[in-house]
Amino acid sequence: MTDNPKIFKIITLGCKVNQYESAYFNEALIRAGWRMAARNEPADAVIVNTCIVTQRAAHQSRQAIRKAIRENPRGRVGAVGCYAQVFPEELAAIEGLGFIADNRMKARVPDSLLRHVSGPGEGHPDFLLKPFESGDRFDIMEISCVPGRARAYLKVQDGCESFCTYCIVPFARGPLRSLRPWKAIGLLARMAEQGCQEVVLTGINLGKYGLDLGNGNNLVSLLRRIGDEQFPLRIRLSSLEPNGIGRDVIDMAVSEPWLCPHFHVPLQSGDDRVLRRMGRRYTVRDFASLVEVIHARIPYGAIGADVMVGFPGEDEAAHENTCSLLKNLPVSYLHVFPFSPRPGTAASRFRPRVCPEEIKDRAARLRRLGEEKRLGFWQRCLHREFNVLAERWESREKALMQGRSDNYLPVLFTVPSGWGKGPYKVRMEDIQGRKILGRVLGDANQPYIGQSPQVFL
Repeated sequence: MTDNPKIFKIITLGCKVNQYESAYFNEALIRAGWRMAARNEPADAVIVNTCIVTQRAAHQSRQAIRKAIRENPRGRVGAVGCYAQVFPEELAAIEGLGFIADNRMKARVPDSLLRHVSGPGEGHPDFLLKPFESGDRFDIMEISCVPGRARAYLKVQDGCESFCTYCIVPFARGPLRSLRPWKAIGLLARMAEQGCQEVVLTGINLGKYGLDLGNGNNLVSLLRRIGDEQFPLRIRLSSLEPNGIGRDVIDMAVSEPWLCPHFHVPLQSGDDRVLRRMGRRYTVRDFASLVEVIHARIPYGAIGADVMVGFPGEDEAAHENTCSLLKNLPVSYLHVFPFSPRPGTAASRFRPRVCPEEIKDRAARLRRLGEEKRLGFWQRCLHREFNVLAERWESREKALMQGRSDNYLPVLFTVPSGWGKGPYKVRMEDIQGRKILGRVLGDANQPYIGQSPQVFL
């Protein structure tokens, strides 16, 4: 560590994959002797990890870049990620931007900063751009578990080749690429050694893991290899497409206590005609059957769904089909998004468009339904016991912790004296606002799965 280390900031927009990659930037720069900026402290370098999945996300990315340039006048501000991959010329027009790096060159950003930090951009920014090519390999970005945190992410897959008509992601993330199983196992082993209690496996199209590797590699084979290692941590899966969740994965969530009973499944529309126009490769019946199977096998498992409103040609009848489907299915929560036309996608040219006022009204109706589904799921879980990790203090004075159950319940509970991160066996007692109040069961000196306690710093 130098006497006067360089100072950096990282601003992250978008998905869990972006969060993972930002954690890689953070770790690489700290390992090189840099220091993360304190609140409101100007930095020598700022990395804005962008998102363009919606118009709003793109607008927020540009706002974040301009704000970083204003607040760090002596620093070098860079825009990286999906925006840079698809629309680098738009970013290049932002005055004061120091460098632009797309998703193919993201892994090289820390090294580039270490070699060249020369203050604010002058004229055109430096470009770290490389188009996707057939045969591209997975870019390994190794990170460690953050000390004191119970949960970490591990990106094991990148890229998408589905080309849904509304989606810019395949253009931003390129072809399917997977982390080799032995490397994933090694990274998980290191995270376990560092005291991580839960790892979320992430990917742009996680259900397609391994297809590019051949030799029978897929998500199920990776999970089986993880199970064979008997790591002292649990695994949570990020979003999986409906046709990416086979019976084998559901069976493992039933039988393996280390695999969290939580599935997040994008629906997008509950109308078959709209699904076809979206280019989705499943039917309403396929989605409903999947949810019903998961619920039958795992009655208290969490099932989340993404829903899009206002897709071109979605009339009131199609919207009502979506509402009716979700109302009658045992989903646990909803993520609702308005349709956002993205230049370069087929749907950006589709007509007729739904008027903004109608989109807003439909989104509000679905969000109200989502709240009803969430509350109903939480109420069903009351007076039952679940495994919960302690994640952060709600009140140190009261020894009150915030945690997350294996089935994705946000829980407040009092940590008995001498206990660490757990996991704990917690009984769900009551609902208080956006949290569930829980009561820890068992011996205060014996965390639920028998691991030695870890003391919070």
